[in-house]
Amino acid sequence: MTMQPTTDQVQARTPRVQVIDIARGTALVAMAIYHFAWDLEFFGYADPGMTAFGGWKLFARSIASSFLFLVGVSLVLAHAKGIRWRGFRKRLAMVVAAAAAISVATWFAMPDTFIFFGILHQIAFASVVGLAFLRLPPLLTLVVAALVIVAPSYLRNEAFNHPALLWVGLNTVAPRSNDFVPVFPFFGAVLAGMGLAGLALKSGLFDALARFKPGAWSKPLDFFGRHSLAFYLIHQPVLISLVWAWAQFFPAPVETREVGFLKSCQISCEQSRDTDFCARYCVCMLDELQKDDSLDRLYASDKSPELKARISDTAAMCTARTDSEIPTGGAQ
Repeated sequence: MTMQPTTDQVQARTPRVQVIDIARGTALVAMAIYHFAWDLEFFGYADPGMTAFGGWKLFARSIASSFLFLVGVSLVLAHAKGIRWRGFRKRLAMVVAAAAAISVATWFAMPDTFIFFGILHQIAFASVVGLAFLRLPPLLTLVVAALVIVAPSYLRNEAFNHPALLWVGLNTVAPRSNDFVPVFPFFGAVLAGMGLAGLALKSGLFDALARFKPGAWSKPLDFFGRHSLAFYLIHQPVLISLVWAWAQFFPAPVETREVGFLKSCQISCEQSRDTDFCARYCVCMLDELQKDDSLDRLYASDKSPELKARISDTAAMCTARTDSEIPTGGAQ
């Protein structure tokens, strides 16, 4: 009697698309570059807030979006012919365990900015919810992807500021976290990957890509892409350990917190105003916060509503004062 192959066996004979592994490896290397820059900032070798604004912030979001896009592509490649439950459960358990470990570790290391819904949490969520889109027409999946991506522009509400709902991504106040990748809009990147992968599968594009064999230059990226979870978990502890070791022999110049405040304020301000305005505004903020214990409480990570109101009122006052000093407003 001839035994019918199981879904797992059919999928096991499907050629692996090496280009996808290389793309995933490239995204991981880009992520390591960003994290190295963050480590330099953390140890004082770069200006405070450098990686949180401007080009670095765009770089970080691009990395996360590309990685999640590839998660969607991989979900289709692995399960389009039938969900491989054994492999799916094993992979999901590994991602959930890794996400939990990241949350616990960062809670102890940096409790004020611990990672409660980072990229691994998003991947675990998307892996489960994404299964519901495997049988939908790819074009419909792309439409839903677009709606998920633009949702934060229209559906934000203060109700989502509750700590239990921050992971949704429709909050109006940004949470303090070193890696925040909420459902909206980032699940849209996964759905976009699934939709385009579905179209590529129907067109035979993946069959053509499976036959493409890059040169030896791609081997490191291919290796990283095949072991993406291990790379993700290992690279940051290694990088931060190296920077820490360097700092023991060549410590960064020590700056006063006043200088650090001005630099961070300047970087943040220049996302919307010009340099002249921001220089005056930040000096005003520093002067006002030093009149009482507000600066001390800010650096002590005080999250009280009273301090938030004090800073908000001070920001409004300093904005009005600076605008009055610069008649044109200094707006870009």
